[in-house]
Amino acid sequence: MPDDANSLEKPRLKVAIADDHRLMLDGIKRALETAPDITVVGEAMSGDEMLTLVPRVNPDVVILDMRMPKGDGLTTLSKIKKSHPDVKVIILSMFEDPEHINQALDQGASGYVVKSINPLDLASAIRQAVEGTVITRSGPPAGEAPRTTQQQNPGGLTERELAILKLVAEGLSNLDIASKLYVTEQTVKFHLSNIYRKLGVGNRTEATRYAYRNNLID
Repeated sequence: MPDDANSLEKPRLKVAIADDHRLMLDGIKRALETAPDITVVGEAMSGDEMLTLVPRVNPDVVILDMRMPKGDGLTTLSKIKKSHPDVKVIILSMFEDPEHINQALDQGASGYVVKSINPLDLASAIRQAVEGTVITRSGPPAGEAPRTTQQQNPGGLTERELAILKLVAEGLSNLDIASKLYVTEQTVKFHLSNIYRKLGVGNRTEATRYAYRNNLID
């Protein structure tokens, strides 16, 4: 019954992209062309352009370059979340330090992708951001009710974060964890950054010690 099968298919994710470099925009579009569940519905070369584009194309996901003229990524992120709270925003940046990642999360980003990502992994990163599995904030913004889309474990960790913490405690490397969980190594790094932030620790050893001390893992 092909008609019934088609009716059960999920609609494609509509993605809008903003980057002030044409080469980068074209590269992102090419990377997403082969994804069967994603379609690029618009592009912009500044934050201001994206703000006018969003209500016109109604994207599910917006990818924002961290550094852009006429409205940088973080400024545009905040404005989009205020006017279109259901739109998922992913920050695209050359920086991969916790300070920049946390800054994006604190302003409402659903994901953070470093520009060195393998183009073949970009579609997966978008899906993970939509599903809430790339990075999530450790708590809701002031005045906002706690999110309930993911089951929380002791320490505020999601199921995926707890699984990664267990593998860290077993001594697995980031690459080994990525292979075991069928995600990218970059995704593992993002999860670890979030885990450290939630637990108030600075590295793998401290995270493992915290986990055993607080009975997060056996």
